[in-house]
Amino acid sequence: MSWWIIGLIALGTFGFRVAGPLLRERIHLSPRSVRMLGLGATALLVSLAATQTVYSGEGFAGWARVLGVAVAGVLIWRRAPFVVVVVGAAALTALLRLAGIV
Repeated sequence: MSWWIIGLIALGTFGFRVAGPLLRERIHLSPRSVRMLGLGATALLVSLAATQTVYSGEGFAGWARVLGVAVAGVLIWRRAPFVVVVVGAAALTALLRLAGIV
């Protein structure tokens, strides 16, 4: 990748970061628009997490990963501490892979 492309991306990122505080008082969005933007960001993150859970490379990632993420989701829903969520999901995934369920 050329250095000028990296510089252009850095400049664009800086521009977006500066535009927020500068335009905050000039642009007013309706409460519905603000809510929709928040829901759009949430939908984007959920779809990215689902894609990374189910696929690895060009194929199915395996049931161990899917079930590990499902356990993490249940633990988060039950409001378990973050460490418990990570260790629980990793432990289940490791045990399933040890049992031969890839």
